[in-house]
This record gives sequence, C-alpha cells and structure tokens, in this order.
Amino acid sequence: MTEDRTPPGPELLDDVVRHLESVWPLEGCGVLLRAGSAGPWRCRPLRNALDAPAARTAYAFALPEWLGVLAEADRRGERVACVFHSHVVGGPDFSAEDRHQAAPGGQPLLPGVSYLVLALQDGRALAAALFGWDGHDFRRAPLLWRPVARQPAEIP
Repeated sequence: MTEDRTPPGPELLDDVVRHLESVWPLEGCGVLLRAGSAGPWRCRPLRNALDAPAARTAYAFALPEWLGVLAEADRRGERVACVFHSHVVGGPDFSAEDRHQAAPGGQPLLPGVSYLVLALQDGRALAAALFGWDGHDFRRAPLLWRPVARQPAEIP
C-alpha cells in the first residue's frame, strides 16, 4: 500500500478508467502521483511501450517517458504512489507476471508504491483491485470504486 495507507479516491479513478478504456483492446498503464503523504493526487497516463500482440497481455513503460515522469514529479514535489494498468483478459488479479515485474527476486522495485489493476471487458472497466506490499508479498488492499453504468455514446 502507499506510505500513508490512503487509497486513491473514486474521483481520481475516473481519470484512470478513461485512459485504460481509451487504449483497449491493449493493456493501458500509468501512475498516480501524490504531493507529499496527504496532498492531492494526480493521474499520469503512460504509453504502453509494448507492441501488439504482446500489449494484449502485458505492459511496459518506455524508459525515456518514465524518466520524464519521474523528473516532472520531482519538480512538482510529488512522488509515485501507485502504478496502474489494465487486464483485457481475465480479472483484476495481481498476476504472477505482475508480481515478477513489480518485485523481481522477491523485493519491490518501487518500495511504498501500490498497484491498481482494472479488468476490462469489451472496452469497459468492470472491476478493480488495489495491491500493496506487506513485507513478503503483494496483498489486496481496500479500494472504493464501482463501475459506472454508461449509455452507449450513440444514445443521447
């Protein structure tokens, strides 16, 4: 979980959902930044650097873009609080591949950073789960979010 143990609020998750739905049927990704331990959150979408078909089941940050986000966050007094991505196949579980990428060798690459996974089906976010490191593994953490029922765009 994040250092202050406060999960992102539902309003911020709307930005995450919009981004992830916009890149479907590929996996989308990004980070949630936070000013200090109790300051405002900010959603920062990132491009999935993988090409199809790999991007249907995995994501990766492009190194130049990732370094730019870290520099931008530093200038703004923010920290990476959460990494988010979508699963376009299956549920919002923290998969074995997610665990391997987040903690190769059994230690987190980004200590104190949580991971948000959203499951998409037919381009719509249906479920979400938040995971935090408990000292041994990533465990599901509380998250307040429900999918929003939306009309198709062609219906006013």
